[in-house]
Amino acid sequence: MERELDTELEFHLDMLAAQYVERGMSPDNARRAARQIFGVVDRVKDDVRDTWLTRTLEAIGQDVRYGMRGLRRYRGYAAAVIATMALGIGANTAIFSVVNAVVLQPLPYQRGDDLVLLRQARSDRENTGFSINDIDDIKALTTTMDAVVEYHGMYFILLGGWEPARVATGVVSWDYFDTLGIRPLLGRGFVEREDGPDGPATLIISYQYWQRAFKGDPAIIGRLVTMNDRQHTVVGVLPDVPMYPQGNDVYMPRGACPFRMNPREAARRGSGMALAMGRRKPGVSIHETQADVDAIARQLQSKYPNAYPAARGYALTASPLRREFTRGFESTLFMLLGAAGFVLLIVCASVANLSIARTLRREHELSLRTALGADRGRLLRQLLTENVLLSIAGAAAGLILALVGLELLVSYAERFTARASEIRIDATVLLFTLSISILTGLVAGVVPALSRRLPSKRGSNRQDLRRLLIVGQVAVSVVLLIGAGLMLRSLLKLTGVDPGFTTDRVLTMQIDLDFSKYGNSPERSDYLDRLLAGLRRVPGALYVGASGTIPFLEGSHGAFDHFLIEGQPIDRNRLPRASVKIASDDYFRAMNIPMISGRSFGSSDDLDHPAVVIVNQSLATRHWPGGDAVGHRISGDGVTWNTIVGVVADVRQQLAQEPEAELYLAMKQSPWVTTNWVIRSSTSFESMAPIVRDAVHAVDPGQPIFRLRPLDELRAASIAPPRLTTMLIGVFAGLALVITAAGIGGVIAFSVGQRTQELGVRLAFGARRLDLVSMILAEGIRLTAIGLALGIAGALLLGSMLTTVLFGVGPTDALTYTAVSSLLLIVAGLACLVPALRAGSTDPLEALRAL
Repeated sequence: MERELDTELEFHLDMLAAQYVERGMSPDNARRAARQIFGVVDRVKDDVRDTWLTRTLEAIGQDVRYGMRGLRRYRGYAAAVIATMALGIGANTAIFSVVNAVVLQPLPYQRGDDLVLLRQARSDRENTGFSINDIDDIKALTTTMDAVVEYHGMYFILLGGWEPARVATGVVSWDYFDTLGIRPLLGRGFVEREDGPDGPATLIISYQYWQRAFKGDPAIIGRLVTMNDRQHTVVGVLPDVPMYPQGNDVYMPRGACPFRMNPREAARRGSGMALAMGRRKPGVSIHETQADVDAIARQLQSKYPNAYPAARGYALTASPLRREFTRGFESTLFMLLGAAGFVLLIVCASVANLSIARTLRREHELSLRTALGADRGRLLRQLLTENVLLSIAGAAAGLILALVGLELLVSYAERFTARASEIRIDATVLLFTLSISILTGLVAGVVPALSRRLPSKRGSNRQDLRRLLIVGQVAVSVVLLIGAGLMLRSLLKLTGVDPGFTTDRVLTMQIDLDFSKYGNSPERSDYLDRLLAGLRRVPGALYVGASGTIPFLEGSHGAFDHFLIEGQPIDRNRLPRASVKIASDDYFRAMNIPMISGRSFGSSDDLDHPAVVIVNQSLATRHWPGGDAVGHRISGDGVTWNTIVGVVADVRQQLAQEPEAELYLAMKQSPWVTTNWVIRSSTSFESMAPIVRDAVHAVDPGQPIFRLRPLDELRAASIAPPRLTTMLIGVFAGLALVITAAGIGGVIAFSVGQRTQELGVRLAFGARRLDLVSMILAEGIRLTAIGLALGIAGALLLGSMLTTVLFGVGPTDALTYTAVSSLLLIVAGLACLVPALRAGSTDPLEALRAL
């Protein structure tokens, strides 16, 4: 309106200036006069604008007040719409809060979008890790990164808190936090002189560990604590920010780590224990950085061909660190967001159906307003205003539901990403909630408003539109139900997998030795012998065993290493690989893993006797098909040879993954710093746990115990992510089913109400009441069947998207499709039963009197 007014005024001003010139006025004076008149007209235009704005605001206010009065008169309708919208909007708000925090928001670091994760890989290993020389070379050769830093995780024992503690330790370059742009909350960061082996030993502690172990003591800076074989000075406390790849209790510079600084590690090339991160220079794209690291890989291959073998596909890659935080989680997350979006579509259709029914009941009121001069635009605005009011109320209720479920979503996301702590209802989420609420209200309001323009005989065409909406609801519900059914079938298959051992009445725990106390193999072997003897004396302990890692734990596959087979040709570029583990003599009995041939480890398999090894069935079958592996020898370096003394059955380290080639070294011959213990007992975990804890402390009072829990609990925790995902999709599918069933019942009930006279006439002419009930039920089943067919077609099209998250079930699983179809038909029949029985109880005399 304002633009039209400006155009009109400019036209008249030009005409007036032209008249002044014709009367002899100079062009300058004519323009001056025009400007004076323009000022007058501009004031008039402001008055017109103010009047138009005032009238618009008054009209909106009238619509709102009238809508509120109308909704108060129809409280049942308003409550139904608000509750329905709350479910859809709440589900979408909750899931979007996760997407917003872990995908859309930038990393909470300075120049976070410039950070990249570097990977060093070969064709036989996705990520070999970096040595010190690797990182130093990349730092010297890069032209697109202004910083390259390293990180690796360790577990150490820290003294100086409230009690001896096993602490997760991040070992980092001195400029690690500077590169990430993280400034300590208290104290300072590391400095360059602390990066070498002769530098002072310092620590920076995480915010969470500061609160947990030191009660948030602000005097922590400067405190001395003992870790490893040295005293460390606490120089800083980090803010509460997510860290990649995991949060740690404390951080130390790499110069203070005895493992990182040992001569063997310092001399390595081509693989190592650290991951590397880089920071792109300002204005440099990720593609330019990738081209840069490709060139570096070629230079390293040329200069050090033995360390970086071209024949084994050596490569360097760079990927945005922001993406790495959600690697493997995006598909699940967007699948959940899609499911929530489907629920919102069903909500829109349901609310539109309710609105059409109310519009039909208000036909007399709307016709009267039209007769009094209200145009279609005015009525449309009124209907939209009422629906937007309801949607905003629904959004408020949905926001409460989202807040209630937020803690569950945070605990769910923690299994996938370190950014779970950032999930919250912030301004972006509130804006999203407001936007989808208004959009939902507009969509749900436009459909009934436009339906009034359909040619209609007593509302029949509008009833056809309602049936069409029900078909759409059913179709979308089928897609969700089939998705939930496939996930449930997959979960049941996963839960029923035989891992190759039994988990009942098995206690597990992890022991990380203080390497400053047990620094060499004889000392560690002696401690492990004493601990084994002490645990065997525990009442109720049947078998006690230990290994480097046990199934269901993260990283349970262990380290994959190449090995040589005595007497077989050696191809250095195609050496066989296996997951290397250690095991005590009773480990296989404690886990109830069958021994197929040969023997288990014994007390004589120690440092004073020839090296032995046990292999699993997969490795034995692959390299000695049709023969017996026992008696053959294998080696990791071609110098020390291990004799195979036994073959054990395959086990699954994770339920969803097939068994891989594994070999076990005798624990007494390879006493590792970290061991995981399993105790098969005749009593419950609750009664065993305190006795086992006392037995460990009796051997060494300063030895912390980690992850003391039943093996059954580990198994349940290993499938928690798919179980929670299935639960969330199941909740969305359940909401869709309930809303759709209510919609089907509502449409059929309204149809029965509209056809009261017809039903009465049928009864008067001899129709049986059972026939009327069957006719009404058939109408509902017919709508459901049409939607079911459309939904199955949609599920078949979208089923391939679930392939990556399913286990043991195909996306076209016939049992799932049959079960969902049967469930929906049964629910639809029950939803139609009440209005059908009402139709059968129609009094023909009352119906005929109404004609």
